[in-house]
Amino acid sequence: MVKVDLNSDLGESFGRYTLGEQKEILKYVTSANIACGFHAGDPSVMRETVQLAIDNGVRIGAHPGLPDLVGFGRRDMNITPEEAYDMVVYQIGALQAFLAVHQEPMQHVKPHGALYQMASRDQGIAEAIAKAVYDVSPSLVLFALADSELSKAGEAIGLVTAHEVFADRTYQSNGMLTSRSQDDAMITDQDQSAAQVIMMVKEGKVHSQQGTDVALRADTICIHGDGEHAVEFAKYITDRLNGEEITVTAIADREGSV
Repeated sequence: MVKVDLNSDLGESFGRYTLGEQKEILKYVTSANIACGFHAGDPSVMRETVQLAIDNGVRIGAHPGLPDLVGFGRRDMNITPEEAYDMVVYQIGALQAFLAVHQEPMQHVKPHGALYQMASRDQGIAEAIAKAVYDVSPSLVLFALADSELSKAGEAIGLVTAHEVFADRTYQSNGMLTSRSQDDAMITDQDQSAAQVIMMVKEGKVHSQQGTDVALRADTICIHGDGEHAVEFAKYITDRLNGEEITVTAIADREGSV
């Protein structure tokens, strides 16, 4: 039986500003990536999101980003591997405290935005992030772009590494995501998105923008929680996966993990 995890980036509101419909999204996903205050989120939002995830039986992971609230962590910064290490350890620790209140385990860590993209292509940043996760707890799962520098670094250091694919993003022929600065970066058509997801999960490949097929591994699928129709999108993808007899389940709830 084919199994896949469905994750979403949550807890990205800040103060009086609300982003996304996470109460509804949590009805469909199996893993929640919770912002830790650097690119989005704040202590109250973190506490509330942790409680919502627990109430819905959704596994929880840290979603560390660059310290860039204005740019939502989606702008590159010139950081050293040591700085990347410190940022990730710090943010994991912040979320771990809220989980400790509920005696809830942390399942995974998934970098956010520009930090995720930098780690996908930069070996030094990737290795620093993987080491940060491992040093905090070797039992944590690392979510990384499929077949990227980050997934390689995670596997090399001994972490269970979940290769991540995206339901609503297009791909380049080198396996990287199309930059958000490009007009064709996002997939807004539900049928197109579902077809891409099913191909990635069942066939282990994706059609690139250059017209070539790129081989990849799909352990977890990201659905962004801040899209205009994110809830409808999540429900549709879940229904299509079920229709293809693909079981949606969290990484930690699988026998033998990934």
